[in-house]
Amino acid sequence: QAQLVESGGGLVQAGGSLRLSCAASGRSFSTYQMGWFRQAPGKEREFVATISWSGGSTYYADSVKDRFTISRDNSKNMVYLQMNSLKPEDTAVYYCAAMRRSGLSTMRSAYDYWGQGTQVTVSS
Repeated sequence: QAQLVESGGGLVQAGGSLRLSCAASGRSFSTYQMGWFRQAPGKEREFVATISWSGGSTYYADSVKDRFTISRDNSKNMVYLQMNSLKPEDTAVYYCAAMRRSGLSTMRSAYDYWGQGTQVTVSS
């Protein structure tokens, strides 16, 4: 069982940056693939980025590629999402998720554990 707690959200102007953090509990964190998803008002939760258990593989949604960077520190049970060049359309609640099975996935159903989310608001 893993518990995930996101932090780092807030209000930022377009073009600005934010760094989201996800703190994970549990001894198996280093074996989980991790992901970030987001959900804007009135929209479905969508995939943002994912990272393998070792950090050696990552994958991004086209909408955030070259602007966002996912990383992890297994010694601290932490996952991060560095978000640069933010746009108003990036406004959403951002969720951290953990997947027990191997490989990378963009599917919400593949993830076993979820955090409560952190709000990111980008003003124009």
